[in-house]
Amino acid sequence: QRLELVINACKVANADGFINTLPEKYDNSVGERGMLLSGGQKQRVAIARAIVSDPPILLLDEATAALDSASESIVQKALDKAAKNRTTIAIAHRLSTIKNANQIIVMGGGEILEVGDHNSLTANPDGAYSTFVAAQSLAQAKDEEAAQVNSDVVEKNDDLHEDVIPLNRVKSGRSVTSQILEKNNEEKVEKEHHYSMFEVIRRLVKMNRPGWSAYTSGSIAALVTGSAYPIMGILLGRILQHIAARSPTDPDYHSYIRHQIDRDSLWFFIMAIGAALGILIQSWAMHYAGELLTYALRHESFKKLLRSDVEYFDKKENSTGVLTSNLADNAQKVQGLAGISASTIIQSCSTLIVGVAIGIGYNWKLGLVGTACIPLTLSAGITRLKIVVTKDQQNKKSYEDSAEMACEAAGAIRTVASLTREGQALEEYQTLLRTPLRNSIRTSLWSSAIYGLSQGMAFLVIALIFWYGSQLIMNLEIELEDFYVCLMAVVFSSIQAGNVDVSNARGGAARILKLLDTKTEIEIETTSQDGIHLDTVEGHITFEDVHFRYPTRSDVPVLRSLDLEIKPGSYVALVGPSGCGKSTTIQLIERFYDPAYGSVKLDGHELRDLNLNNLRSHMALVSQEPTLYAGTVKYNILMGAVKPH
Repeated sequence: QRLELVINACKVANADGFINTLPEKYDNSVGERGMLLSGGQKQRVAIARAIVSDPPILLLDEATAALDSASESIVQKALDKAAKNRTTIAIAHRLSTIKNANQIIVMGGGEILEVGDHNSLTANPDGAYSTFVAAQSLAQAKDEEAAQVNSDVVEKNDDLHEDVIPLNRVKSGRSVTSQILEKNNEEKVEKEHHYSMFEVIRRLVKMNRPGWSAYTSGSIAALVTGSAYPIMGILLGRILQHIAARSPTDPDYHSYIRHQIDRDSLWFFIMAIGAALGILIQSWAMHYAGELLTYALRHESFKKLLRSDVEYFDKKENSTGVLTSNLADNAQKVQGLAGISASTIIQSCSTLIVGVAIGIGYNWKLGLVGTACIPLTLSAGITRLKIVVTKDQQNKKSYEDSAEMACEAAGAIRTVASLTREGQALEEYQTLLRTPLRNSIRTSLWSSAIYGLSQGMAFLVIALIFWYGSQLIMNLEIELEDFYVCLMAVVFSSIQAGNVDVSNARGGAARILKLLDTKTEIEIETTSQDGIHLDTVEGHITFEDVHFRYPTRSDVPVLRSLDLEIKPGSYVALVGPSGCGKSTTIQLIERFYDPAYGSVKLDGHELRDLNLNNLRSHMALVSQEPTLYAGTVKYNILMGAVKPH
């Protein structure tokens, strides 16, 4: 039944003939991005995908602009067949493809200049449509020997004749609508949120509920393992005390030392086995929990990207290269924080608590002095962490441009190779790398100086403990064993605790949380039942006083007071120069964007009030550059079968 659905759609799209000539027919692979098919074949597969679910509304955004003359003729016949018995809105540069349209709407400067069919519009020789027809006829007469007309040439012709199009009205000054649009754009500017370490950990723990049992086991093991370092101080202090307790000239010195060292070495061996088991359990449990969190983060991040509206992807910082790099890299960095680094943090807390308890228990004076110095040793590690995080954020921002350029060059490698621009691409990539390199060199001096001072703080604390401890030893207030126990348990434990490296993990986690917390104007939720659901659609579309500006170009008005009515079952064509708002109308109908002012309605319902997925299930879009996925012909066509047939 599914194959029959696909075959029927392909027959309407004039694709059944060439598909049956393929080695595996409908099970034949189209290759990456459809590279195994020609341009005309890809476009016909895209048309079949668009109509396989029999949508009542068909949107054609310059569907034949990138094709040669032979392919255009075949595809145009397919489009004419697909447009029957449904509301069709077509955008075209080649006016020959829309002669049979029921209604042709000529646009310019975001407004409607003329409305009518082909015959009525050409009857007015001074009209905008007649100007377009004359311009294209002149261009074709000068280039009769050409096999194809490139869409870029058409756009250039449009631009040349844009100035001679008679405009019906001219506006000056700042209108009230203009002020409203600017105010709306100002309201969208939000202050960037800073994610503290505590907030990052709290959010990650909340997201990883399935891994809580593993975290519990790993945390208990980390607490046990963390106590090993202070306990080692006790054993080491005892060994040093035994060595200093007897003179080498004593007759039983060697036997005494051997007996004591053997006993303490046995305790070291037992502690090593316990620590090994603890680290094994700790590492396995935390790694398992970290993998669960990594899966959840990648899943939620990709789901958020799919939910985001088109406006989000229009921003420069959200280019394809940056987003794919973040999706692959950030979750992996967070795994370090949620896995091994999380256990290290717990282990360090255990080390500090047990170390302070042992130090104060052996000698409260030296123990309190060492405890008072803990903020200094911890601040050394925290300062190092902040420097590394800052550098990581700066480098991440600096390298985003080079990552975007590399992704663009790799994605269009055939074009780069055909133009023999490999050297230029490499040179541009190197140029983009030089900026972060210069910034890194410029900031490395002061950051290295601060880093050196922070790390020197630990040695100053050790020097203080040695000085004060020697005073206590000279005053017979402390034994040598107690001194070394306090030194190892308190000071060295705090230094060890301050060396937890979560710099990369925190940066990656902050970027993921920023993505998940991003609010978009149009939130796409595939399972949402919000909004009105339309079981049937007639295809009556109206634009009422619509104003629109693209968020990334808020100073350029695209649509101005657009009033438009498209009747059910009609074939309507939109024509005009580049930038006049033709494609924008398609994007507003699909609700890729919302108008800044005015309303767009379908069958009397404002699009904002309709369930987004239900709305789009009644529409099909065929664009100039069809996107096919790596898979079979049948797989790509069934991607359009959104209805449960």
